[in-house]
Amino acid sequence: MAWSAAAVSRFAAASPAAGPVPARLGAAAAAASSISFAGARGRRFGPVAASLSTSAAAVKEAVQTEKAPAALGPYSQAIKANNLVFVSGVLGLNPETGKFVSENVEEQTEQVMKNMGEILKASGASYSSVVKTTIMLADLQDFKKVNEVYGKYFPAPAPARSTYQVAALPLNARIEIECIAAL
Repeated sequence: MAWSAAAVSRFAAASPAAGPVPARLGAAAAAASSISFAGARGRRFGPVAASLSTSAAAVKEAVQTEKAPAALGPYSQAIKANNLVFVSGVLGLNPETGKFVSENVEEQTEQVMKNMGEILKASGASYSSVVKTTIMLADLQDFKKVNEVYGKYFPAPAPARSTYQVAALPLNARIEIECIAAL
């Protein structure tokens, strides 16, 4: 069921207030914090407490390692937040030279996986803790070749995955992979 701010406000207007809500959180949050529910046979349950966190930055930590290529723009190699690691898209660049290991998709995939492994390691995670990957390919015809390399890195059960052909990748890469890992 989808709830709009107006619907929550109308529902909350008929319910007792749960307490003050800081003005910076807005009317929808104030309404949500005062919701109570009537169960079967008219018993009242409530008020339901709403918990909205405004300190997301406090639980966010950048991950940086020199054993993988530096970010190509204003982003982190990875971010640790709430027992998860979000690894940015990784290319098949040699971290020492900043150049692709080759134009070959298999060799780029191998280097992507090595680079990703170093970022995971720096974050306290590993290939076995990866729960989701997204693969972006310059050419979907490379799918089988990429799978042969990729499959060597992930123990069973393999992570959930999406694979897409994209119009272009940074620096004309053949492949880019991002992932999410649990800590």
